[in-house]
Parts: sequence; C-alpha cells; structure tokens
Amino acid sequence: MYQEISKISQFLSEPFMYFYDGTEAPIVVAFVLGVIGALAPCQLTGNIGAITLYGNRSLQISRYWDDVICFVLGKIVVFSGLGLLVWVLGQSFEEKITLLFPVFRKAIGPFLMFVGFFLLGWIKLNIINKITNKIPVRLRSGKTGSFLMGAGFSVAFCPTMFVIFFVMLMPVVLTSSYGMILPTVFGIGTSIPVLIVIGVISFLGLSGSLLKRSRKVGIAIQRIAGATLILMGILDTATYWA
Repeated sequence: MYQEISKISQFLSEPFMYFYDGTEAPIVVAFVLGVIGALAPCQLTGNIGAITLYGNRSLQISRYWDDVICFVLGKIVVFSGLGLLVWVLGQSFEEKITLLFPVFRKAIGPFLMFVGFFLLGWIKLNIINKITNKIPVRLRSGKTGSFLMGAGFSVAFCPTMFVIFFVMLMPVVLTSSYGMILPTVFGIGTSIPVLIVIGVISFLGLSGSLLKRSRKVGIAIQRIAGATLILMGILDTATYWA
C-alpha cells in the first residue's frame, strides 16, 4: 500500500523536483521543498483528510477560513520549531526527535477514521462528550482544535518526509545566513495544496451561505466527507501499521 501511495506522491511532486533542481536561492528552495513535502506519502493522506474536513465545514459555517488558517499555523509552528531546534542544537537533537515520528505517523489513520465516523453519525455526540469532558473546550474545538490538528499532522513523518526535511532542507538552513526563517517558509509550502483546494471551493461559491439552503445536500455532502475520511483512514492505517 505504501508503494502505491509513493507512486502517486512521486507523480505529483515530480514537476516541483525539476524546479527544485534548477534553483539555488535558499528561500525558494525551502518553499519548493515544502510543496514537495506536502505531496509526500505521509502528508498526502493527512492533507486530503484536512481538505475533506474543511470542505465539509465550509458547508456548515461561514467563517471556516479561521479554522483553515489555524490549521496552517499549526503546521508552520511545528516545522519552524523543529527547524529552529535543529539549527540551535545540531545533529544530536535530530537523531533523538526522529524516534517519536513513527508514533505520530501511526496515529493519523485512526484519527481520520474517528472524524469520519462522527460525520456519519456512527459516533454520537454524548459519547464524545464523555470522552473529552475533562479536556478544556478551547483545546478540542474551533481554532485551537484546528491548530492542534495541523501540528499533529505535521509531526507525522515518514521516510520521504524525513529525507526532504532533515536531509535536503536542514543543510540549506545550516549554511544560509538567514537559515532561521527557512523552516517557516517550508511550513508555508506544505500548506499550499490545502489552501489552493479550499480556495477553489470558496471561489466557486461552494460556501455555507449557498448550500445551507438545501439541508438534504448538506447532509449528503457531510456523509460523503465522512465516508472519504474513513476510507483515507483505513488506507493510512493499512499502510503505516503493516
């Protein structure tokens, strides 16, 4: 399964790799590597899940862009923090922190399935309330929840993402006079696919104000979104738990 996803990732990222090979400006390199990283197998399924989730949310609320931006900020903060720590502490930190990445990577699939089950109504709100009752509301919903989800997806490293971030980006960071900002630029690059697709949804008028008129359409799209997230979660789990 991982090989199939890798083939898709390679096909999507190949044009950006050509561009990467033809440029030398560190800030451009960091941005292009971020876009390539967004298409890495471990990030691809997470980004598709985020697009599905926020695409569905756009049908329900008008200010969904706040949540999208917080999701993006979560990604940027994590990559910026990792890059800064490696820049300050060097290779020894890099070797230790990477031991945790497989754990975060395996958690993405079950998380996507959980959200999908909720959208389909298979997990009732009262059950979720019992589970999350002790968690502050600001940490499990809205902007903070989106921020934490973006952060969580970002630490889900796979071999491809590891090579892109630590092997390809970090040498540029350590040798550039403005290397501190390059991980932030990288994080912005990883968010571009999500922003483009959500932007297209908004541009085409597929927003909550338009589709709220039809409750049946909204319910149908929510179910499609739920089923899609479950499918992505199953594929993700089968790939990284094998």
